[in-house]
Amino acid sequence: MQDMPSVEARVVVPVTPDVAFAVSQTTGETRLRWDPFIRRQHFLDGAERPAVGVRTRTVHRLGLAMTSEYVSFNPPTNVGMRMVDGSWFFEKFAGGWQFRPAEDRPGHTVATWRYTFATRPDWLAPLADRIGVWLLGRDIRRRLDAFARGCTDPVVLSAVEAP
Repeated sequence: MQDMPSVEARVVVPVTPDVAFAVSQTTGETRLRWDPFIRRQHFLDGAERPAVGVRTRTVHRLGLAMTSEYVSFNPPTNVGMRMVDGSWFFEKFAGGWQFRPAEDRPGHTVATWRYTFATRPDWLAPLADRIGVWLLGRDIRRRLDAFARGCTDPVVLSAVEAP
């Protein structure tokens, strides 16, 4: 079996890993303030906060919808999600986010985001995978740049630092 395609982006943000992790997990208006990827996002099944097994419904800015499930949740170092259902284009889709202290910059964090996916139908996968790498590569970079801006936005920081 061939490895699934993936895209990855990395940025250094001027906050500690716990704050960077908290920004990445914001919801509602705070999330919409920094995340250009989504139009709407909410927890499902009565969940009020992220945890392994919690499902979310996300509507992309272009109207595509996806139900995802947390497969890992380890504040403040990493989180992982997988698609439960969504776009006809993806047979499988997963995302992972890691947050590590920047070794040479105290008080800063290296944030690494990675998407792994498989496209469908199988006969189209050789071309669809290349398109997916290009589109998702562009999207993940834009989204991570927006995340970095969110990590300097006083409104976002106030929301994650509030008790």
